[in-house]
Amino acid sequence: MLKHLRSLSGHQNPVYALTGSAQAGIFFTGGNDKGVVEWSLSKMSFIKVLMPVKTSVYSLHQYNDLLFVGQRSGELSIFDLSKQAVTANFQAHEKPVFDIAVIPEKQEFLTAGEDGTVGVWSLTDLSLLYRIRVSADTVRAIALSPDHRQAAFGCKDGNIRIYQLTDYSLLHILEQHTLPVTSVQYSPDGKYLISGGRDAQLNFWSTPDYQLQHTIPAHLFSVYGIAFHPTLPYFATVSQDKSIKLWGSDDLKLYKILSIEKNTHGHTHSINKLIWSEDGKYLITTGDDKLVMVWEWDL
Repeated sequence: MLKHLRSLSGHQNPVYALTGSAQAGIFFTGGNDKGVVEWSLSKMSFIKVLMPVKTSVYSLHQYNDLLFVGQRSGELSIFDLSKQAVTANFQAHEKPVFDIAVIPEKQEFLTAGEDGTVGVWSLTDLSLLYRIRVSADTVRAIALSPDHRQAAFGCKDGNIRIYQLTDYSLLHILEQHTLPVTSVQYSPDGKYLISGGRDAQLNFWSTPDYQLQHTIPAHLFSVYGIAFHPTLPYFATVSQDKSIKLWGSDDLKLYKILSIEKNTHGHTHSINKLIWSEDGKYLITTGDDKLVMVWEWDL
């Protein structure tokens, strides 16, 4: 179902952030080194260092021609891909920026920080509209429901907080993980939310009532990423345990494990991020071993 296609080198240190582009065949990575890197998926190669950074990149998010870059310093940079230039750079949080999400219908974007807040920003003039105190500690991950009416925030205190995006009111606090929540993702049909944590568990929450439906001991260590295949009923997870796992999104069955410990190709250190290509032909993963790995969907 998935087979190793290529390992791409270029980073000198661990890679923490990964995002795809609306431009076919382009993606971006960032981590604990001096710049954001642009890659070609069609050529399977490094293109260039897109922009320098002062501190480690903890989050990347691409929306149309804008690339949002969240840094350990709490700074947020915006790189305009059409102009090939940084068009904004400002202090979004007092501490590191861990995740970024755009709400196109509202012309707003969200930033989640180690300071426990979520910033709500205008996409048109970049002004701060609200700052929500979501948690007493780090807000690690953001997931928007497919209809963009609700947002799930995964927090270091082990809770997931669900907010209504019309007025940013708190709807639910989901308490199940025993350790920090490190990843959250809604299913494409919006029928459930998946959360992954440092407790190595995957929890499945029904919507709109957010009742716990299933708990799966998915990995050996932290679940750092969850990504649904764009067209087929599968999702993939990546973990600090160095494995990639492919699951059925309808039956929640485990279909594939990619790990050097299972005698397949794999990362040698923690896997921090994953994305699917827009056509679903490729899965891209990256992590602490400084590598970008491309996996091909093999029917």
